[in-house]
Amino acid sequence: MAASDVIKTSLERNWGMVDRAVDGLDDAMLGRLIDGQVNSISWLLWHMTRVVDVFIQTRLQGKPQLWVQDGWCEKCGLSEDPETTGQGWSAEQVAAWKVPSRVVLLGYFEATKTEARKYLDGLSDADLNATRIVPPATEPRSVSEMLGILVFDNVTHGGQIAFLRGYFEGRGWFIP
Repeated sequence: MAASDVIKTSLERNWGMVDRAVDGLDDAMLGRLIDGQVNSISWLLWHMTRVVDVFIQTRLQGKPQLWVQDGWCEKCGLSEDPETTGQGWSAEQVAAWKVPSRVVLLGYFEATKTEARKYLDGLSDADLNATRIVPPATEPRSVSEMLGILVFDNVTHGGQIAFLRGYFEGRGWFIP
């Protein structure tokens, strides 16, 4: 088994859980806030997708992000700034965010998963050991370390999405 298979398996399992967690939810449920301190499913899905786009396209491949290249920033009503990921947003910013439609959110999610799969399928063990300095880091990191950060972020937010689905709908929504 190639080392990249562990990364791909982790992401695929998480993405599958997220797919099931958002299945059948309408725009209102996706954008629902518990209170002013908890992100919505929509926001978490958008942020998680932005992180995949940033890491896979820009940080690991040096390519333009789908966010700008494919016009997802316009579809989401946000800036073309490639660092617009929601990281560091205040509760007020999250609450004021105009939630994109389910079609837009899931379209962007699917597009980034497709590109991530292409990239990961082409990785060798030697590629994973390669190091580079990728902003905002100031010291070299290996590709495997950067992918570890990506997996951690995705699994964390995927779990939050699944939790919110259960919170809103109760037990039994998740049938593997």
